[in-house]
Amino acid sequence: MLKGNLVGLRARHEDDIPVLRAELYDDVVNGSRAEARPWRPITPGTDDPRLVVDDDEQGRVPFSVVELEGGTLVGTATLWGIDTHSRAAHIGLGLLPASRGKGYGTDVVAVLCHYGFVVRGLHRLQIETLADNTAMLRSAERNGFVREGVLRSSAWVLGEFLDEVLLGLLAEEWKPGSR
Repeated sequence: MLKGNLVGLRARHEDDIPVLRAELYDDVVNGSRAEARPWRPITPGTDDPRLVVDDDEQGRVPFSVVELEGGTLVGTATLWGIDTHSRAAHIGLGLLPASRGKGYGTDVVAVLCHYGFVVRGLHRLQIETLADNTAMLRSAERNGFVREGVLRSSAWVLGEFLDEVLLGLLAEEWKPGSR
């Protein structure tokens, strides 16, 4: 397990899947804001690619996020779009509704930075998020990410186009423990 100050990132357990599905992906609003594709219901028991881990896939590393104190599942985190040639990847995370506003997001980003830069030897990490997602923007910037641009009206979300913010962090800019 990778450990931060508040959370740990561990392998996905089978019993995590129903909780993550019910609290993150069955919610139309949350699911629509989190995904770059239209929301649709997924039948329980099917292999939902957002939740079921394929250990052979090299371009995506999904984690379950747990509280260090007690081990309670609080969300999901992913290093995705891993490009081993350019040594770059993207960061994604989703916290269960009851786990938001507790500082976990900032800690998850910090742990993913450690994993990307130290464990994987990457050079660049990137985050794309909706412009109104102040919690994610704050978590990224507290970890040293810099706003590199705005993708105007690039995300279709529940009947309207929304802006997305692109943030980046280079290995030489990263300051472990600065959050």
